[in-house]
Amino acid sequence: MTALRAEAGEQPEIALGLEHVSHRYGSLLAVDDLSLGLEPGELVCLLGPSGCGKTTALRLAAGLEDLQQGRILMSGRSVAEPGRAVPPEERSVGLVFQDYALFPHLSVADNVAFGLQRMPARERTAAVERALGQVGLASYGQSFPHELSGGQQQRVALARALAPQPRVMLLDEPFSGLDQRLRQEVRDQTLHVLKAAGTATLMVTHDPEEAMFMADRIALMNHGRLVQVGDPVTLYYQPNCAFAAEFFSEVNRLPGRVEAGQVSTPLGPVPNPGIEAGRPVEVLVRPEAIRVLPPGATAAPIHAAARVVAARLIGRASLLHFSVETPDDGRLHLHALVPGRFLPTVDDSFSLQLEPALAFVFPLSGST
Repeated sequence: MTALRAEAGEQPEIALGLEHVSHRYGSLLAVDDLSLGLEPGELVCLLGPSGCGKTTALRLAAGLEDLQQGRILMSGRSVAEPGRAVPPEERSVGLVFQDYALFPHLSVADNVAFGLQRMPARERTAAVERALGQVGLASYGQSFPHELSGGQQQRVALARALAPQPRVMLLDEPFSGLDQRLRQEVRDQTLHVLKAAGTATLMVTHDPEEAMFMADRIALMNHGRLVQVGDPVTLYYQPNCAFAAEFFSEVNRLPGRVEAGQVSTPLGPVPNPGIEAGRPVEVLVRPEAIRVLPPGATAAPIHAAARVVAARLIGRASLLHFSVETPDDGRLHLHALVPGRFLPTVDDSFSLQLEPALAFVFPLSGST
């Protein structure tokens, strides 16, 4: 639908819009000129390191902070401008916090019904049953929060947020309190519930893997500003800066210099993204971009000789540590990620081949 509207010259409908939003805490500029829009049914993750401003942006959208600069819209209607704001309870927003904020003295059903007090009793009961059914807890209405697992408590919090059928859902690190196995299960359930509900969702997370799993689009932040916005494939394979490249995975750092339309590195040449000749650059290479070949292999492109320093199985892949000689008689320590179980012995020799699609070239910091 979005593509068809774009071809027809129409602007897509925006369920939530933040326009040139800035926010300070004293001298700290927590959010700096943030503009972002969500379409109905779209799930966008605000991703970034701790302290980058993502939770502040979420609180501004919810109406939990007074807007200092910019504008916030919901379904085309301004809900916040400096000096004027629609109260949070009138914004048609569902909120799920890190700690779930369940009332321990209320049953699950009463927790879910808490925000529905203005609704007639029969409609309120139906809304609670519908919301608990959406999250797979239809039979838990009379239970209390302390009787539930962490994952079940998270789903109660989600049901409470969904019960009023909000136009926008705001999730603040909703899975951070769960152990890894349970986190994977609950976020999968949450993704399907949100997609079935068709609610526009803005979710805050500092976990890039979680953002890639959940999001239709990722908005990557650093120091209060948006760094890059796009779908997960674009951010992983086409990062626009070194920060974006290294936030999504470990990277190997290779020195390089632009020569004859390409960048020469110890692992062979990579394409030049338009940087002027002679300028020193840094090439960031994801571990899975390094192919491990038998010694003496002759496959193009150029490859380097490497010695195994360590080999570790890390689940579905093996992580190999290599020492590689450089043309200036130095050495590089590189990591290669190989699918499956592949654990050569220390000091074994291999040739390394680079996959250019996962090698990203950026000007060396401070170079001119």
